[in-house]
Amino acid sequence: MAVIRGLLRRDLHKVVLGLRNMSSEAGPSSYTYETLKVTTPADHIFHVEINRPEKRNAMNKAFWREMVVCFRALGEDKNCRAVVISGAGKMFTSGIDLMDMAGDFLQPQEDDAARNAWNIRKKICEYQETFSVIEKCTKPVIAAVHNGCIGGGVDLVTACDIRYCSQDAYFQVKEVDVGLAADVGTLQRLPNVIGNRSLVNELAFTARKMMSDEALSSGLVSRVFPDKSSLLSAAFDLASEIASKSPVAVQGTKVNLVYSRDHSVEESLNYMATWNMSMLQTQDIMSSAQAALQKKTPKDVTFSKL
Repeated sequence: MAVIRGLLRRDLHKVVLGLRNMSSEAGPSSYTYETLKVTTPADHIFHVEINRPEKRNAMNKAFWREMVVCFRALGEDKNCRAVVISGAGKMFTSGIDLMDMAGDFLQPQEDDAARNAWNIRKKICEYQETFSVIEKCTKPVIAAVHNGCIGGGVDLVTACDIRYCSQDAYFQVKEVDVGLAADVGTLQRLPNVIGNRSLVNELAFTARKMMSDEALSSGLVSRVFPDKSSLLSAAFDLASEIASKSPVAVQGTKVNLVYSRDHSVEESLNYMATWNMSMLQTQDIMSSAQAALQKKTPKDVTFSKL
């Protein structure tokens, strides 16, 4: 009986591992959403499009839910090594869908003010996670912005690792024009991205548009392209370049870059030492070294999935 139980446990373990592998290596067909379109333009590259072009990609309730589900799945997907996020149609995003979202905040559910406040705070925290999940995803995320990036769009792109845009792009912290302070990431991340507190304050207080040339000179984006087509082509090329590197190295780099932004140099060095005391034992280092000796590029190396 002990032998039979052992065999049963072993077989069950294989089934569990198989299910885990199926979930972690899910293809685009498993990424089916109402407001997002997910495709794989190249090996290990996932393209996430905000897909409400008829509404100028306004962010409705479904979008806020689906972004969390999507990026958590991408973070666990072993086939994914880099992500490009863009907007379908004529605009990246017009920001919050006010008509769809108003009911969450403008219709109190309780008679007691404290309980109303508690519920609203809970809802805001849920919406904050919609973009924080991009930052938490260990795969590098590239924002490819064309035309308008308004309100929540700025919250979104400042949570991304790299930002490209087209010449017709503009960025607008729109919230003060609709009677509220931006509450899902812009006021916290934009100062770190730009590094110019005066400019951030100006943008946040006035809701004026920042055009692509100013976005480039201020450091909000790293490159500007003539049109959407060339923008996406460059973003996919960049994603492919990133995906060709060791996933151990790339994902470890992202984790430590985010950590170091929010901690002192001493704390970050200590965290890095703890991180690499295990990660330096990867076979990827030897594979990369051998490729270099043979005058090959990282693209010639087949790295194991992570």
